Amino acid sequence: MNWIDRIALLLVIVGGINWGSVGLFQYDLVGALFGGMSGIISRIIFTLVGIAALWCISLLFRSSDRS
Repeated sequence: MNWIDRIALLLVIVGGINWGSVGLFQYDLVGALFGGMSGIISRIIFTLVGIAALWCISLLFRSSDRS
């Protein structure tokens, strides 16, 4: 697993925790920390999480064998 994979996985975990807090507590953690859902920083973070999720799809199809 290279550094891009690790960063993508970390961002997906952040997104999962955020969605969990929205589902359980109706509280948008990223929005609260960075200026609401329409704040530019929040939108950047949400976009990065989405791109990271797309990147992590490739992890499903990679061979786990290391030579």
